[in-house]
Amino acid sequence: MTHQQETEVKILFRYFSTVLDEWTVETMWADVVDAEKGHYKLDNIPFYGPLVASDDIIFAEYDDDEEMLTYRETIKYSGNSIVNVVMMDKTIEVNEIRDLFKKEACLSEKINDGYFSMEILAANNFLPIKKMLEKLQTEGVIGYAEPCLSDIHREQINKNENPI
Repeated sequence: MTHQQETEVKILFRYFSTVLDEWTVETMWADVVDAEKGHYKLDNIPFYGPLVASDDIIFAEYDDDEEMLTYRETIKYSGNSIVNVVMMDKTIEVNEIRDLFKKEACLSEKINDGYFSMEILAANNFLPIKKMLEKLQTEGVIGYAEPCLSDIHREQINKNENPI
C-alpha cells in the first residue's frame, strides 16, 4: 500500500497586525512545493497580515513550541496584493460589495458581516480597483487598508500619480 504525499498543509503565521493593532496568529493553507526544503505556496487570502499574499512561495518549518509548521520568511513574491475592507455603512450587505470587486476578478474571503480580505492578482490592473475603493470610501460605504501591496500594483499607482 502506498501513502499519498500531502499536497496541502496548514501553516501558522504570527505577526503584529497594523489592522488590529495587536499581535495576531493566523493559520493558512499552502500547497507543498518542496517539503524537504520547507517551501510552500500560499493558497489562502490572508485576513490581517502584512507579510504575505496568495501564491507567494514561503519557507516554513516545524516549530516545537507552536506544534505545527510555522512561517519563517517569504522566498518568492507572487506579485499579488491584499486589501482589507471594513463595512462602514451597515445598511449595505457585505456580499454586495464583494460582488462589485468580484466583477473585477478580485476574489475575497469574508470574516464577518463587516469585514473581508480581498486578493488582487498580479496580472490585474490595480487602478480601476483603487478608484472603486476610493469612491466607496468617500461615499462612507467602506474603509480599507492595503497591508500587502505588491511592487507591481504600487508602480501602477505611482505611474498614474506621476505621468511622464
